[in-house]
Amino acid sequence: MTTQHMTYYHQEITQIEKTCYSNKRHLQTVIGLRHYINNNFDKELSLSLLSNIRFTSKFHLLRLFKRYYGQTPKQYHIDKRIEQAKLLLTKGAAVTETCYTLGFDSPSSFSTLFKSRVGLTPTEFQKRATFTKSVKI
Repeated sequence: MTTQHMTYYHQEITQIEKTCYSNKRHLQTVIGLRHYINNNFDKELSLSLLSNIRFTSKFHLLRLFKRYYGQTPKQYHIDKRIEQAKLLLTKGAAVTETCYTLGFDSPSSFSTLFKSRVGLTPTEFQKRATFTKSVKI
């Protein structure tokens, strides 16, 4: 590729970055928040706590996170917990143990949320995962 083409593409990329990611502080805020959620998904994370951690207002944080990730911090937090629950259940952890390990209040609320997100209860999911493993072996 010629230098002229590289310059054109560099200009285009720079323009896209300015349009899509116009404020680096905003980007740093949401990336930092996402990292915090990823590292603390097993804890109760309120919007007030998250906004204090990132030194911004709750409503601004909600708008930013949704703008960049397409979901609220709470939705993202729940998705991370469900993702981890699926992993633990696949490895054979008990439903109750998984529930409390991930910071859910009760096995019934965990099961209800899990079923609404996955389409199966945790027990059904675990049975299918175990069956799938045994069929592959």
